[in-house]
Order: sequence, then C-alpha cells, then structure tokens
Amino acid sequence: MAGNQSIKTVKHVATVKRQFVVACALLLAAALITALLYTMRPDTEISEPVYVPITVDVVVAEKETIRIPMQAQGTVSPLQQTTLLAEVQGRIVAVSEAFNVGGFVNQGDVLLRIDPRDYQARLARAEAALRSAESEQLQERGRADVARREWEKLPAGSQRSDEARDLYLRKPQLAQVEAQLLAARADLQTAQNDLDRTIVRAPYRALIGAKHAEVGQFVTPGTQLAEVFSVELAEVRLPIPQTRLPYLDLPGVGSGKAGAAIDLYTDVNGDVTHWPATLHRSEGVFDERSRVLYVVARIDDPYGLTSPEPQPLRIGTFVTANIAGRPMPGLVALPRYVMRAGDNVAVVDDNNLVRNRTVTTLNTGGDFVYVSTGLENGDEVILTTLDSALTGAEVSVVSRVSSRELRQRNQADGRQATAGDIAGDAATAVPGEAPPA
Repeated sequence: MAGNQSIKTVKHVATVKRQFVVACALLLAAALITALLYTMRPDTEISEPVYVPITVDVVVAEKETIRIPMQAQGTVSPLQQTTLLAEVQGRIVAVSEAFNVGGFVNQGDVLLRIDPRDYQARLARAEAALRSAESEQLQERGRADVARREWEKLPAGSQRSDEARDLYLRKPQLAQVEAQLLAARADLQTAQNDLDRTIVRAPYRALIGAKHAEVGQFVTPGTQLAEVFSVELAEVRLPIPQTRLPYLDLPGVGSGKAGAAIDLYTDVNGDVTHWPATLHRSEGVFDERSRVLYVVARIDDPYGLTSPEPQPLRIGTFVTANIAGRPMPGLVALPRYVMRAGDNVAVVDDNNLVRNRTVTTLNTGGDFVYVSTGLENGDEVILTTLDSALTGAEVSVVSRVSSRELRQRNQADGRQATAGDIAGDAATAVPGEAPPA
C-alpha cells in the first residue's frame, strides 16, 4: 500500500516537470518571434496634419429701401348693423320672400306688413277732422269779415278798447279755429305716419342676420322684428403693437385720406383666399391692457354683389391682414436664424476668418430680421449654423447669395404658401428706388 502511494507521487512530479518545460519552451519561442518582428519592422514616416477649413454658405449684405408690412388678425364686422323694432302694434299679415336669415335686400325693400286696417280708419277720421277744421276756419273768416265791415260803420266815439275791438272782430275765435286746424293737420300726419309704419322696410342695402317675427304674430311697439347689417362696406379692427407703429403709414388724426393697402386672406384647409382692403383710420386710443393701437381696415362690397369676387367675405370671418408699411431706406434683410445672442451675427472677414458683428435690428416679427446699422454693402454674413466656439476659425465659402435675392425668394415662396406657412412679415422693396450706397 505504501509502495503504490510512492509510485503516484513520482508520476505527479514527472508530470509537473514536463508542463514546466513546455511552458518555458513556448515563452522562449514567443520572445524569439517578438524580437524577430521588432528587428524587421518598417521605418515610421512622420507627416504634418492637414487642416481643412469649415465650409459655409454666406449671404452678401445689400442695403435696400424696403416696405415692412405688419401682420395682424381680426374679425370682419359690418359698418352698419341695425335691430329693426315694431313702431306700431298689430298682427303681421305678410312677409317678403327675402325675409329669411341670410337674405339680401335693397334699401327700401318691404320686409313685412302689419295689419293696417285700424290705422286706415284712424287716417280716415283724421282726414274728416281736418276737413271739419278747414270748414270751421272758412266760416270763422267769413264771420270775422262781416264783423270788420260792421265795425267800420260804427261812429268813432263808440269804439272802445283794443280788447273790445278784437273781440268784436272775432280775432280770438279765428285764432282758435286756426289752432284746431293745425291740430287736425298734425293728427292727420300722425295717422299717416302710423299707417306707413305698418310697412317695415330695409333701411339700407343689407343682409338679414336674424329674424324674430313671422306671419300671424302680434307685435307691439318695441318688439324686435329682425337684425340686419350693411353689405356695402365692412370693417376689420387690427391690433398693432406700439413699438411697430413707426413702420406704418397711418392716416392722420381727423384726416379723410385713405391709408396703406391691406391684403386680407384666410386659409381653409390649404385653400387661401385674398381680398383687397384699405387702411381707413386708426382709433386714436391705445388699449390700456395690451398697449396696442387698433387700426381699422375697410372692405368695399365684401359679398361681391356689384363686383366679381372669387368668394364673398362673410361677416364674422376671422382674417389675417398684411398691412403695407412705409418705405424705410438702408435696410439689410437677413433670415432670423442667423442672429446670435447679444444681437450678433457671424461674418467672414478679409482673411476668411469667422468674426462676430454687433448689429441693430428693427423690432419686427416673422422669418426675417431687418438690420438698420452694423452691416455695409458687401459684408458676408454666414448662413450655416456654427457654434460660437468657432469664432476666429478659418472657413471656406461654398456659395454666395445677395440679401436682396434671398428676401425676394422668400417673398415669392410666401405668396404661394398657405397662411399657416407664413410665419410673419414679408417685405417688399419700393419699386423704382435704387438701393442706397
């Protein structure tokens, strides 16, 4: 038993020695191969790093005389709106075929009729009373004439006071019958007016917005019959912030002269419709809460009844308005996204290096900003978005476009875009004016 144990121990020691020898051989072979590869390595070539400039697109500043329209929104409202009330009482006996909500009527058109029989009877009695008063006047004038002739025949000593003479000549009686005649004429006019009021007519060319009466209904004075509004003219109140008023050519206070042209449009599921309007007036009072001034645009014939319009501009429509601004010289139009913090833009200097340039812009909205100072003709403003850390880096200009061309391109796209795509103001250059140097 002890012999077997010693034999196992000898075998184990021999196995360990073999493994140690194999490991040493492998390590020696690896070291030899490593040394061989190191001695046969190729020589290393050291090269300088190549710097590739950043490629950018630039817009070349070009000063222009530009009109900067303001964009505002408002609701179309009628210039005139009237609630028709009954002036006499009675039962409605007839209505016009156009007496429906949405019906168009001309000035003087009959809308409805109230039973006139009672008022016809009153008119007949008033006419009879007038004839009676006229007869009394004629008789009294005859009596006065007879009394005057008798008075002239009396002896001079029998003539007493002036009061007695007037009484003898029947002057008080004549004045009384003349007063009765005037009252009869007034009663006749009142009866005629009441009879005329049984016919309700349109006060002007209008559209019926609501009706509150129908055939068979008994009405009294003050009963609402209908609501009508004018279709000859419409207006839109447009809020303009106080800071943007200098960009507009507003009508003078109390001036009847029309202001700038206005383009009104709506966008319904991508279908854009335009209507022309004019800036009629400003309300002259700032809103205390919002600090805006409301200007009023006026639209002629909004329903296109006398002129061919592609679509009527219905009362109550919510519209967007582009108001043409006054000409402002020496402006450079740039996309708003090129602006950096602190009213800076990135420009390319003469050495093709990125530099920050502080500019002054007008307080406007929209996709474009209008630079008034800080840029000169020919300055290259970087359109490519760059990190501010790259200020001073060298750049390579890939493409150039003038600010005028970029603005006109955006303006053309804006005309074809929907109202939802038009984010803000679109500027137009003044025709016939060259850009300032």
